[in-house]
Amino acid sequence: MDWQEFENKSAAAVLDWALDRYGERAGIASSFGLEDMVLIDLAHRTGKPFTVFTLDTGRLHEETYEIMEKTRNKYGIPIRAYFPNAEAVQQLEREKGLFSFRESLENRKECCGIRKVEPLGRALAELEAWITGVRREQSVTRTDIAKAHEDSDHPPLVKFNPLADWTEAQVNQYIAEHKVPVNALHARNYPSIGCAPCTRPIEPGEDIRAGRWWWENPEHKECGLHRPR
Repeated sequence: MDWQEFENKSAAAVLDWALDRYGERAGIASSFGLEDMVLIDLAHRTGKPFTVFTLDTGRLHEETYEIMEKTRNKYGIPIRAYFPNAEAVQQLEREKGLFSFRESLENRKECCGIRKVEPLGRALAELEAWITGVRREQSVTRTDIAKAHEDSDHPPLVKFNPLADWTEAQVNQYIAEHKVPVNALHARNYPSIGCAPCTRPIEPGEDIRAGRWWWENPEHKECGLHRPR
């Protein structure tokens, strides 16, 4: 398959092709941020069955759970939640406390590995393809992402990023035009939302992902779910 052909397709066309090809074996990976809500709305408009899954790290904002429930009710879809291994979380917290991720990059990656990366592996084991809301404009670690490619981190899965070439303005315009529900934190200057202890609102003029792991350098701000190709 020549995945390069997808670079000229619209987000709706990429998503439509993925759902045609893989059906419910293609899962939309959702943290219920703006981009993920656009994808869910686009998928719903195709009229085709689709899967939505999320990683419940145990440290999410209450507002994130609220938008999950609004999404489930509005679109009439189940949401597959994957949780971290309880024994791994217990051992981490007993040995290093509740905020070890702020002490070093290695500790932060360890926490993300337990709470996000390992559960993602279990989620993807049930799929043939996954769909994300990652955009090139979001950060320096994402400028080269493709709209579709074989996922070398999770072979033989295919990964689709239908919104790769969208701007922030396009995302906001789609949400406004189609009245897509969004996380209440976005109105409080949280453009990018992860775990509560690792997310803060941004200041005027700051990068949209400045509030994620704000104590780290920009080139380190990935948790292991999405790595540069």
